[in-house]
Formats: sequence, structure tokens, C-alpha cells
Amino acid sequence: MTMISFTPFWKTLKDSGKTTYTLINKYDISSATISRLRNNKGITPVTVNDLCKILECRVEDILEFLKD
Repeated sequence: MTMISFTPFWKTLKDSGKTTYTLINKYDISSATISRLRNNKGITPVTVNDLCKILECRVEDILEFLKD
């Protein structure tokens, strides 16, 4: 089974000095999206793009592909 993990997102978020509160209230990222990230559920490419813009990072700073 293969899987995408959002573990790198949490480090990138912390390093940026932003919080989930900031993402929700300043950047209009939904709390449902934050929950999906916490639980390694899928998010849209548009959301990945938005997060990269907000956090000023690359895709690999938000997600990683894990191979079983």
C-alpha cells in the first residue's frame, strides 16, 4: 500500500511561525482541511498550492510519498 503523509507540513508550519489558527482565520483554510492534514487524508492540489503560497515552501515541505 502506498500513502501520502503530511508529516512534513507540521514541521514547515512550525518553522514558518504560523499556526493552524492563523491558517483558518487569516488565510481561510477550513478547519476540515486542518483535520484532514492531521489524519493524513487527501486534500486537493489547489489546497496544496495554497499552503505552499502561504508557507512560502515547496510541495515536498508539505507532503511525502511513503511506499509500503
